[in-house]
Amino acid sequence: MIKFSKMKNKNPFIIAEMSGNHNHSFDRAFAIKNVYITQPILPAYKDFCLQIKQIYKSGQLTNSGQKHNEFEEKLKKVLAVNNVSLFNNGTIALLTAIKALDLPINSEVITTPWTFAATPHCIAWNGLKPVFCDIEPDTMCINPDKIEKLITKNTSAILGVHVYGFPCDVKKIGSIAKKYNLKVIYDAAHAFSTEIKEGGGGIGNFGDITMFSFHATKLFHTLEGGCLTYNDKNLIKKVHDLRNFGICNEDRVEDIGINGKMNEIQAAMGLLNLKIFEKEKNARKKLKEFYDSSLSSIKGIRLPAIPKNISTSYQYYPIILENIYPITRNNLYEKLKQNGIYARKYFYPSCNDYECYKDLPSSRAENLPVVNDIKEKVLCLPFYGALKKEIAKKIVKIIIEAGKQKSKGA
Repeated sequence: MIKFSKMKNKNPFIIAEMSGNHNHSFDRAFAIKNVYITQPILPAYKDFCLQIKQIYKSGQLTNSGQKHNEFEEKLKKVLAVNNVSLFNNGTIALLTAIKALDLPINSEVITTPWTFAATPHCIAWNGLKPVFCDIEPDTMCINPDKIEKLITKNTSAILGVHVYGFPCDVKKIGSIAKKYNLKVIYDAAHAFSTEIKEGGGGIGNFGDITMFSFHATKLFHTLEGGCLTYNDKNLIKKVHDLRNFGICNEDRVEDIGINGKMNEIQAAMGLLNLKIFEKEKNARKKLKEFYDSSLSSIKGIRLPAIPKNISTSYQYYPIILENIYPITRNNLYEKLKQNGIYARKYFYPSCNDYECYKDLPSSRAENLPVVNDIKEKVLCLPFYGALKKEIAKKIVKIIIEAGKQKSKGA
């Protein structure tokens, strides 16, 4: 039995992450005072114990065990895709995705700076050069109308990010890629179960290859983990070998691979969470409706415009504080924090501000006006199914009261 009272780690974010929601059968050992950006779903404790018991009985902990293979097959149906390859985390999956496409060394990959650090890092780790493109002001995804002017003779691919679970304009990006013979990679870390309703299907069907993250902060998770989806059958063996050190059989190593295999414990958590993530998604949908109705009429608060023909993952709930809002985003962040509510300036700083990328020509301020505007204005509010309504009301009340301040910087 775990006695949480003896835990030495006092990091409040870790405590919140471990707490999960009310799906497990045992009582929480402590009360959570602060409210954080998210909480992971957790299956019933007894169900997870049963899965662990089965793994112990099998004696196989990794290397494409029974749980792993079952999970891969079930994900194909849930994501509505033809091929799925599981990984131990999303970053390793994205590294492998780029490697699998055999892009010319030192070639350029056009991407967005409005993303988590892993996106440009995976490009750079593959010996490629990230080129930052500005974003759309509404969805905050890469702006396809800005891509063509960035294409040079050295461009090999476009890497789009489905930010917050909102999909990129995959049709425009696909047309540009076809015109210039470029590969297309998608980072769908935020977009588990996002779909394009009219003639599109699962978001993992677009481009040459798509990465999903199953980190514990995501709508759906396997503790850590991720996967790649793709339609080209020729990639199946390539991806499989690359995630296993490049080993193709007992006697041959054909490529420079990596250890990206998902283990049986992760797969077991995934199998159980596939049964409950829709409930979490529906709860977030209701929370979004509450936030929308409460915040949409506040002067100076802008909510992202989500395309009508898509089903989002409800990964995050961002708001944008326009200049007419009486106080800055940073001041609202601090006001919430003073009340034990930890929102997130997501993404701040943007990737073009990182030390390793700030000197790129594409990072210059004049090339990224929307990114440089929004990075000072966006704030993601606590957003998860177990968030109590009285807490959500408190968050809204603080935002409303802050909106009544007399002057900027109050």
